[in-house]
Amino acid sequence: MEEIIGIARISRKTQNIERQIRNIQKIYPNARIIKIICSGSKVIGYKEFEKVINEAKQAKSGKNYKLVFDSASRMSRNSDGGCDLYEDLFKHNVSIEFLKEPHINTEVFKKALDNQIKLQITTGNEATDKLINTVIQALNEYTIALAKEQIKKVFDQAQKELEDIHQRTSEGLETARLEGKQIGIKKGTKLITKKEKQAKEIILKHSKSFNGTLNDKECAKLAGVSRNSYYKYKKELILRYV
Repeated sequence: MEEIIGIARISRKTQNIERQIRNIQKIYPNARIIKIICSGSKVIGYKEFEKVINEAKQAKSGKNYKLVFDSASRMSRNSDGGCDLYEDLFKHNVSIEFLKEPHINTEVFKKALDNQIKLQITTGNEATDKLINTVIQALNEYTIALAKEQIKKVFDQAQKELEDIHQRTSEGLETARLEGKQIGIKKGTKLITKKEKQAKEIILKHSKSFNGTLNDKECAKLAGVSRNSYYKYKKELILRYV
């Protein structure tokens, strides 16, 4: 029995993860979907991902596992890390499928191994046998080297894409700085969260201090804020409106 796990990853909560999920479910509608949000180039070290990897490697239930990614960059944007993880999973008989780069799926790599020339030539002439068998071994090693090179190229590209993003961001910030634009938040700027805004609106509308009907305890409960936050917001409102 095969357990198919689709792994969708984004680096920021503001990104839409649904596209990856749709692509995976289009091929594997019954796949178990794991959603991961991480900002690093590697997903190793993130609890959700580690849990799935360990489950697949251990295969305690006797299942065969297949991990499906929309692209190799969703598994890793670090070249060495991606190759190491690929090799580790392969050694544990875990299948990996990349929808955007099917030429490096583990099934392709397995075929490369299966297509090795499995011959041991014996002609009776020691020199001839040694020459032919050395050539066969060299051809087999060359086949595997080519497969590994293709895998590394894909993860190299994923890493380069990330480095290009960082470079463009850095250059954009420098251009803005040279043009005199404000970079980041001005010193002393107070950020108002959505929760704070909503709480203050409730305080203004319902607190007795602003002609409402609720006392401080009741109003804090209605606003859903702690006692300290309530009195902080109330003080700011009094300074502003009273």
